[in-house]
Amino acid sequence: MNTLGLTQLLDKLVSLPQETEWVEFKHNFHSEEEIGQRLSALSNSAALLNKPFGYLVFGVEDGTHKIVGTSFKAKRHKKGNEELEMWLLNRLNPRIDIECFEFDYEEEHISLYRIPAATERPVTFLNTAYIRVGSLTKPLIGYPEKEAKLWRKNRSKTLDKTVVKECGSSADITRLLSVETYYDRLKIPMPQTVDSIIDRFISEKFIIATLTGYGITELGAILLAKDLRDFDNLYRKAMRVIVYNGKSKVETVREQGFEQGYAVCFPKMIDWVNGQLPANEEIGKALREDVRMYPEIAIREVSANMIIHQDFSVLGFPMIEIYSDRVEISSPGQPLISTDRFIDEYQSRNEELADIMRRMGFCEEKGSGMDKALSAIEKYQLPPIKYRVSDIRTTIILSAYKTWSQTSKEERVQACYQHACLKYLANEMLTNKSLRERLGVDEKNYPLVSIVIKEALAQGLIKVGTPEGTNRRDIAYIPSWG
Repeated sequence: MNTLGLTQLLDKLVSLPQETEWVEFKHNFHSEEEIGQRLSALSNSAALLNKPFGYLVFGVEDGTHKIVGTSFKAKRHKKGNEELEMWLLNRLNPRIDIECFEFDYEEEHISLYRIPAATERPVTFLNTAYIRVGSLTKPLIGYPEKEAKLWRKNRSKTLDKTVVKECGSSADITRLLSVETYYDRLKIPMPQTVDSIIDRFISEKFIIATLTGYGITELGAILLAKDLRDFDNLYRKAMRVIVYNGKSKVETVREQGFEQGYAVCFPKMIDWVNGQLPANEEIGKALREDVRMYPEIAIREVSANMIIHQDFSVLGFPMIEIYSDRVEISSPGQPLISTDRFIDEYQSRNEELADIMRRMGFCEEKGSGMDKALSAIEKYQLPPIKYRVSDIRTTIILSAYKTWSQTSKEERVQACYQHACLKYLANEMLTNKSLRERLGVDEKNYPLVSIVIKEALAQGLIKVGTPEGTNRRDIAYIPSWG
């Protein structure tokens, strides 16, 4: 922030009617420990009050808000042999990205700390969390209601409330975010004035108004960034696609990163992925056309779902890995629901992101995307979708075409379960005949399919859906949760 921006910020801070719980004014320095306690308190209070930042200002009288200057040089001050800024950072937990500024205001020296609001958990200094109570700084433990509220806020932290970039003007917004992508994807005309665009982006929670101009939220940046490298912490969330030679990671053929916001790069990414996929010769013969091994709708819907449902608090990025026999699509974090219920249930940890991605046409309505992906998988006669969940990552696996003899017992049982789910959602039931068609088994070999159904019943994945006493040949099945 330049001197002009700092001067304008100070003007706005001192114009506040009184010292608030997210702003503290001091004339001069008292102790390093006092500053650490204030940083903790202001960060936690800013979070409670839905402010992106708290401010600690030296050189202003706290009662009158008169700018009197200070002898305290925040950037040059040392604690022992250690610079004060580093000394403070090493004792704050988590190590929040505090900013320290020194400047002159009408010949009066000012030292100012800008402190980001706490996220995920309260900020502590020397293992103690502090909070502002009126104009006082107190240990948070003495105010259980505030502590509980702060924990609730941090647990429910959403992308639209986290500021990742401060902008001094509307020109900065249009320079950093792809306005054209937003209006093109929603198929609505672009306004004639920048002010109208800003108002729209504020209503979408892509940006918020701040004391110094505007703040781009994590939601706005992750969707519409022209370049995620302009947003330090979000660059690690850029999509990446890797193509391997064979069935392992030993040899990488090519790798492509997509450094723009998801709404900007998603169509290009899907086109690039489809260009790397082999043809499905069996299906190509049946349909008399050139068909890729994996249906585009499955690639698109699974990719969109992994973007939407990722855990932004976990390190890592969404990734597509293409092997000779499978495609693995993964993202950081564990799912909120069991993988067995991906087909019919819907629960998103990033509802704002999911909503705008649906409105922009990148994925289907709530809960219907995986249905369409699985239906396409069945049409292409591919093995069932597989899921792999680790402590930090969720992966969905699309497998290449296999003949009956090449599929494993578990793959056949999972295909049976997923087929039962799709039938149930269509108000139908699984039968021996429908599963034969799904698995590509001739009618004369119906006993093979009967064995698969029997095993799915034994594993508790499906259950009989027809009334008791139904003729054996007419028995039909539904998912165990149906």
